[in-house]
Amino acid sequence: MRPLIGVSSCLLGEQVRFDGGHKRHRFLADVLGRYVDWVPFCPEVAIGLGTPRETLKLTDDGRLINRSRTADHTAAMAALPLPSDIDGYVFKAKSPSCGIHGIPRYSGHDQPVDRHGRGVYASRLMDTCPLLPVEDEGRLTDDVLRQAFVERIFARARLRELFTARWQPRDLVAFHARHKLQILAHDPAAYRQAGRVVAEAGRRPRAAVQAEYSELFCAALKGSATRGRHTNALLHAFSQVSDVLDDTRRGTWWTGSRPTGAVTRRSAFRSRCSPTTRAATV
Repeated sequence: MRPLIGVSSCLLGEQVRFDGGHKRHRFLADVLGRYVDWVPFCPEVAIGLGTPRETLKLTDDGRLINRSRTADHTAAMAALPLPSDIDGYVFKAKSPSCGIHGIPRYSGHDQPVDRHGRGVYASRLMDTCPLLPVEDEGRLTDDVLRQAFVERIFARARLRELFTARWQPRDLVAFHARHKLQILAHDPAAYRQAGRVVAEAGRRPRAAVQAEYSELFCAALKGSATRGRHTNALLHAFSQVSDVLDDTRRGTWWTGSRPTGAVTRRSAFRSRCSPTTRAATV
């Protein structure tokens, strides 16, 4: 299932900006767009503002007004429906309706009192869906943030695919096992908690299991994955694969004592991935 991602329309090239133009983002439109399904939306056009239009401002008390202070669009913005069943959202940076951070807030003069605001529409969505992967196009230029965002939206799409079908407890077991290393790399404690939910899936109402597992899974991936946790996960995977290979060899054509090749490779892998070795090679 392809991720379903909300996006500010101007980032895909739609001419809905206040000046009648767009802010087409090449990575979103040409690269990520090959793998996801976009749900474009412009809240300012949705509340009836024309193109071009007067620019908007965010006040220090959270209102959305036009530059000349003759119209207040806060109530109209608050009445807009929020999207459902999406796997993430990419907002337009620095927008008083869509920006997710650093928006100037004004009081009674033309100089901003601070730059700690958040767009009115973006704020509503983020408060309603705190575990939804959300970024703006500016932050996606950072390799680490972009990787984390892409990881989360594809994981949520797989979770949505599982729970929109007529799933059985064994399906949840398989999903949890498939994502074991990914969850461990982010939050080992959440993996154990989610494992208990999976173990009880056959004895509890499906809706309760689905809600609790979804929250644990999405909350775990929201946290940053540290390099040490990634290394531990890789070591665990390498160990399992090596053990399977050893068992296969012993059961087919290998006889006598335990082969040492896999053990040697595993020890070498641990040595290369150890914090001391990594520090020495940096």
